[in-house]
Amino acid sequence: MSRFHSRPAKRRTTLTLPVDTLSHAEQIARQRKVNLSSVIAEALEEGLRVHAAAQRSEEVLKAYQQPFAGLSDQEVMILDGIILEPASARHA
Repeated sequence: MSRFHSRPAKRRTTLTLPVDTLSHAEQIARQRKVNLSSVIAEALEEGLRVHAAAQRSEEVLKAYQQPFAGLSDQEVMILDGIILEPASARHA
């Protein structure tokens, strides 16, 4: 495979960023001796991974909650194994 085909496709765009954020990214780029685009691309990719993970977590939680939607709090506690009767009644 040629070197040209091993690189991911890229597009140019213009971004408007907060000054502090841009300054921080430029500082990181200088420290790592890479270009600013690389730092911003890595930060964006990480942010998108975190966002996707959060979305998956929400979907899993909704899927878990759906079967229990019609149950009362007391019924859910029973399913969770929470004993609802007083301790004195259990030992009698």
